[in-house]
Amino acid sequence: MEFLGTTQLASYCGTRRSCLFPDPAPTSTTKDTYQSYYLPGYRCLSSWRPSLLYKVVSVPPSCGRQFNPPGRPPTILPELRSSLHARYSTRDWHHANMVQLKGSEVSRDCAGRLNADSMRLMQDKDQLTYQMQEDSRRNLGQRISNIDFWRSELIYELECLLKDTQALETTKKRLERAADEMQGPLKIALECLYHREKRKGIDLVHDDVEKNLIKEVDVFKDCQEILAKLAQKINQQLSINRDAQHALEQDLSDKNSAHFIDEKCFNLRNTSDSINFYHGVEKADGTVSVPATWAKFSEDNIRCSQHARANSAKLRDDAEVGLESTSQEMWNHFISTNLAFNNRIAEVADAKNKLQAQLAKILQEIFQTEDTIMLLQRSIQAKEYPLKVAQTRLEGRTKRPNIELCRDAPQFQLVTEVYTIDDTLQTLKQRLQEAYDTLQMLNLNKSKLEHEISVKANSFFIDKRCMDMRRVFPSTPRLIGYT
Repeated sequence: MEFLGTTQLASYCGTRRSCLFPDPAPTSTTKDTYQSYYLPGYRCLSSWRPSLLYKVVSVPPSCGRQFNPPGRPPTILPELRSSLHARYSTRDWHHANMVQLKGSEVSRDCAGRLNADSMRLMQDKDQLTYQMQEDSRRNLGQRISNIDFWRSELIYELECLLKDTQALETTKKRLERAADEMQGPLKIALECLYHREKRKGIDLVHDDVEKNLIKEVDVFKDCQEILAKLAQKINQQLSINRDAQHALEQDLSDKNSAHFIDEKCFNLRNTSDSINFYHGVEKADGTVSVPATWAKFSEDNIRCSQHARANSAKLRDDAEVGLESTSQEMWNHFISTNLAFNNRIAEVADAKNKLQAQLAKILQEIFQTEDTIMLLQRSIQAKEYPLKVAQTRLEGRTKRPNIELCRDAPQFQLVTEVYTIDDTLQTLKQRLQEAYDTLQMLNLNKSKLEHEISVKANSFFIDKRCMDMRRVFPSTPRLIGYT
């Protein structure tokens, strides 16, 4: 039978001593040891003396016999036995036997009671030790169950946190891709503004196209700023998630270590090989928590992780709403700008067509004016000869002699004819000058029309080029960062 609290190894090391079985009394028969361990009911035999006194017989040294020390009965020699009296009486002998029997009975009763008490004590202590060991084992089992519960909670929370963190990182990548996708339309809008600065003259107008382009650039920049702020918030939340993840992983690692240690302690038996004495270990208290604070620590870690996951979910929703709203707003402004471009291109084309039609009319008028000038010049040249004839006639008639210089009807007619032809020439020359002025005005208008047509053609070319650049716009999945 093996006693609780001892090990197989300890039983092999030497004589086992137990508090239940003290060392036996020494069996020496010397005076000191014998008297220090006499049983109850015994008298000290050293104080007992027989009732018959004896005389010490002195034997001279010459007889060759040995002297006894004082206080000790003399040695009885065979040759002297017949001459000595008996040392004890029968009564003393019976009394000594009775005393011896009573003492033995008392010692036997004491030993019996001691053995019975010792058996009961051993049974009680064995039961107590077994019960304490079972209680400790049950407490260890309960502790392992508690650790398993919190381990499962931590593992579940850690998995959820890792999923939310991964989803948040995916959302961050979507925001970054969406911000990168906005660079293309923003660059195109800026290039359109740059190319439209190359318009000339009156076509450098602050029209709806330019207003929409400026607003589109501002919208793109605002959308990029919104996405950048969301990405920054996600970075901060990812840092918080990593801290919560580290706390959960550290707590889970500690729980795993504690579970391994407690399970190892739970599986220890009295026959295990790894048990040993560690004196004073029960006096050292290195604990840093109690069950309430121990459970609260894991609960706080899980609550912190849940709070981080809630914030992550809110950020993901905000990012989703931000991506959809920005993509929709960008698309609306892109469509609005394209409509303004189409309207402007139509207006420029219409103005250009009208100018070209007007230029054709101007060219026709110039042609007709040039014909009129040519006819006027011919008419003026045609009037020179009649004027010469009339003036020649008048000059010839001035040579009439004396009284023949009469202001007669031919004279009046010739004078009237000269004045009339001269007035006609002046009128025709004035009209010819007017025709020249009109022709010059028409040529000037022609130049202006041609310049305006070139300006309109340049503006039309620029807007058409801008529209060619704006034919492609990122799709909605690209704007919200899916591709």
